Amino acid sequence: MDAFAEYSRWLENVKDESLLEDLRSIEGNEEEIRGRFHEHLSFGTAGMRGVLQAGSNRMNIYTVGRATQGLADYINEVYGGGAVAVSYDSRIMSEEFAHETASILAANGVKAYIYSRLMPVPMLSYAVRELKCQAGVMVTASHNPSQYNGYKVYGSDGCQLTDDDADAVLRRIQKHDYFSGIKNMDFDKAVSEGLVEFIAKKVCESYYSDLMTCRINPEIPLKKHNISVVYTPLNGAGNEPVRRVLEMCGYDKVTVVPEQENPDGNFPTCPYPNPETDEARRLGLELSAKVNPDVFIATDPDADRVGVAFREKDGSYRSLTGNEAGILMLDYILKGLTENGKLPENAVVCRSIVSSSMADEIAANYGAEMRTVLTGFKYIGEQILLLEQAGEENRFVFGFEESCGYLGGSFVRDKDGVYACMILCELTSYYKSKGTTPLEVLDQLYDKYGYYRHKVDNVAFPGADGVDNMKALTAALRKDPLTEIAGFKIVETDDIMKKEHTAEDGTVTPIDLPAADVLIYTLENGAKVIVRPSGTEPKMKLYLSAKEDSAEKSDILVGKLEEGIKEATGLK
Repeated sequence: MDAFAEYSRWLENVKDESLLEDLRSIEGNEEEIRGRFHEHLSFGTAGMRGVLQAGSNRMNIYTVGRATQGLADYINEVYGGGAVAVSYDSRIMSEEFAHETASILAANGVKAYIYSRLMPVPMLSYAVRELKCQAGVMVTASHNPSQYNGYKVYGSDGCQLTDDDADAVLRRIQKHDYFSGIKNMDFDKAVSEGLVEFIAKKVCESYYSDLMTCRINPEIPLKKHNISVVYTPLNGAGNEPVRRVLEMCGYDKVTVVPEQENPDGNFPTCPYPNPETDEARRLGLELSAKVNPDVFIATDPDADRVGVAFREKDGSYRSLTGNEAGILMLDYILKGLTENGKLPENAVVCRSIVSSSMADEIAANYGAEMRTVLTGFKYIGEQILLLEQAGEENRFVFGFEESCGYLGGSFVRDKDGVYACMILCELTSYYKSKGTTPLEVLDQLYDKYGYYRHKVDNVAFPGADGVDNMKALTAALRKDPLTEIAGFKIVETDDIMKKEHTAEDGTVTPIDLPAADVLIYTLENGAKVIVRPSGTEPKMKLYLSAKEDSAEKSDILVGKLEEGIKEATGLK
């Protein structure tokens, strides 16, 4: 793709004045032009995501339009027509992109159901299934910085697209030009003609009702054991649904961080609105120090991820990692269902391959089957679909990823931060009624199963060549395999790209997972190091895990692993 020729073509064809001004501002800047026009914005199972700017490799009304035309073609050619559910979060241009998506679908004879105001990922996934749509579109860039937006596409099962379906949509997208051949119509006209329909309130109410069935101990909160909560939606889409669900459960002592309550795509208080980070949690924890709640919870802009901190005995707050929150919820759910006689026979729980294997021990303790899947919540959703096809979806109990994504029940097929907030508050209230705290319970779990420690390190690969450089690094690791990390011998290697497990004696056996650019190293001391390029950001992700007989020893080992893998790979 000739970046400079494409830049000139956009200058000639762009009608949007703000984008045209943006194009003119980079005239003569070869590096910037190359970055924006050297390729098309990639489209895959996670849809597409990019910086809000003019350019074929950026998020704008033209790249959204081209993608939607391809999706409309896919719906018409594969299903012979149908419907698509559309939602959006608080990001800059999210509503405009959502309306453009609905208008193009309508012009192509595909019915568009759209929320009348911003709604989170789980409610989009729910609407796809509830309205029997052939697909769904969520306009969001999840927890990326404010200059990003994105376009997630869901299949008829409410999951993000599979590899095959994403490829099928992409082939149709590639047939279209940004400036011609894209059918469109006025949004208001499409609404008046019934081609675009606002999603009815009863769909939201049905989602809330289904959530209530996921409570483990629905009598909680008891009057004398009610809890206080500080919550932040981080200026995103979680404010309304999270507060509504907590109210339905009886939690009436909820304080919302005022600076982060209302939707604002600029995210003025935390440029990187990821509830895993100290920066995003700062205001909430400062408010917690004044209000003294039992629990502090935070959802990201599209409310599919949740961060949590619990009050210590000394009044301070301890933030949990995504793994710790997942482990705590998993044990609470399995324990409660068992005690209440409601644990399904042959119960199924899921985790991603980069999430804590401590969960495997907890699942086994309650007789539940653990299914380990690739990173990406669509793979957990896929397991629910398989159960559903066998008439056994009630066997699915819980699934999680270390990146603060959690799901219970089978009516949503993506991360559900609203559900996670409900369960985290419920277990806080439950343990309070028993005279203990979530942190004390977590420490007891470590005493029982061992001191698992995990760390995720992100190494940025910026620039137009970032993705290629990441691929080159993992290719080099395959060509010249590592034999040790931090002085510890590698005894097993799982190459998910090759779908091969290599044992210490060199024996190779197949791995029953879809191919993915992931390398998993198991060391002689039982520790693990995982190397994986991010699927949504130009970052190499390093996952480090250790299990020792004390927290201190595990933390020290994780530090050694981090230093060792960076030295072995040349990463900084």
